[in-house]
Amino acid sequence: MKKVEHIGIAVKNFSEANALYYKLLGVEPYKTEYVESEGVNTSFFRAGDTKIELLEATNPDSAIAKFIEKRGEGIHHIAFEVEDIVAEMERLKQDGFVLLNEQPKKGADNRLVCFVHPKSANGVLVELTQEIK
Repeated sequence: MKKVEHIGIAVKNFSEANALYYKLLGVEPYKTEYVESEGVNTSFFRAGDTKIELLEATNPDSAIAKFIEKRGEGIHHIAFEVEDIVAEMERLKQDGFVLLNEQPKKGADNRLVCFVHPKSANGVLVELTQEIK
């Protein structure tokens, strides 16, 4: 794994959260995107070499809506950038991690993604992410 690529934060109100992080970080989001497959609106802020991703549910059945209902707003996941997501998925499976995806899927910000089940990672949802070239 190369580095922490981003930290995902689940929010209830997208416009209020974007305004709050603008005040906190002093920059506008560099990108907003609707990810239909996940049922979320996303926005991305740069904080040094790391990105902050805000996630707002667009339907009550999305993973973000369920997360907020169960735990409230807050840190949802940490994403690590990888060179070869398929190889990294295989390595983690061989080391006993439970993956939530059998294959990488298209995520936000021009990336392939795969999630590691929190029960395999001390309660933290881990995202593997690789830039689509």
